[in-house]
Amino acid sequence: MVNPRAWFAEAIATYALVFFGPLSVILSVVVFGDGLTIESILMISLGHGAVIALMVYAFGHVSGAHINPAVTIPMMITKKISVADGIGYIIFQVIGAIIATLSLVAILPEIGKPVLWGGHGGPSELLNHSIMSGFVVEVILTFFLVLVIFMTAVHKKAPKSIAGASIGGMIFLLHIVGVPLTGAGMNPARSFAPAIVTGDVGLLEINWLYWVAPIIGGIIAGVIMNYVFINKDEAEAKSGSQSSSVSKSKSDLKKYEKKYLARLEKQKKADNIDE
Repeated sequence: MVNPRAWFAEAIATYALVFFGPLSVILSVVVFGDGLTIESILMISLGHGAVIALMVYAFGHVSGAHINPAVTIPMMITKKISVADGIGYIIFQVIGAIIATLSLVAILPEIGKPVLWGGHGGPSELLNHSIMSGFVVEVILTFFLVLVIFMTAVHKKAPKSIAGASIGGMIFLLHIVGVPLTGAGMNPARSFAPAIVTGDVGLLEINWLYWVAPIIGGIIAGVIMNYVFINKDEAEAKSGSQSSSVSKSKSDLKKYEKKYLARLEKQKKADNIDE
C-alpha cells in the first residue's frame, strides 16, 4: 500500500536541501568571492550538512527522510520500502528539488547566476577534468553516505537519536573533501534541478555522471550493509527474542504448575479434615 503522505514529506525535505544547500553556495561567493576558499568550503559544507540533519529529525519518522534517489533505490532493492513507494519518493524528490531551484532563481536572479544556482559542473581542475576520476569520486562519496544511513537510520540496534547528527555530519565531511573535486553531488535530484531549470548545456551534458555514479555507490553500500550487517544482526536479535519468549513461557508454566500443586495439596488437607 502506497503512502502519499511520505511522498509529500520527501518533497518538502528535498526542497529544503536544494534551497538551503545551493543558497550556501551562492552566499559563499557573495561573502568570500569567486574561487574556493577554506571559508567558502566550510560554509557550503555546513549549509548542506545542517539542513540534512534537521530534515532527518523532522521527517525521519514520516518517510525515512531519504531526500535522495541514490538512497531510495538501495532501500527498494533491499526491500525496506515497496517499489511503488520508492518510485513515488523519487518523483516527489525531483519535484521538490526543481521547485527549490525555481525559488532561488526567482529570489536571487543576479547573484545566483554566476554559480548557476548551485549546479554541478563536473570534475574540477584538481582531477584534470577527468570524467573517470570524477565518476569514481562520486561512487565513493555516495557509498559512505549510504553506509552511514543504513547503519544509523535503518539498523534496528542503532540508537535512532543519533541518525540525524550522524548523517548530517557525514554530509559535512563529504562536502569538505568533495566540493573541490566534483562539487560533492551524491544526490541526483540535487544535481538535476539546477541543470534542468537553467537549461545550461554544460550542466545537462555532465548530469548523467551525477545520476549514475551516486546510484551505483548507493546500491553497493546498501546491499553490503543490509546483507552483511543488518540482516545478520536482526536475525540474531529475533532468535534471541524467541529464546527469551520460550524461556518466559517455561517459567510461567512452572509457576502455574506450582500453584496448581499447592491448590491440590490444600484441597487434600481440607478433605482429610472433613473425614
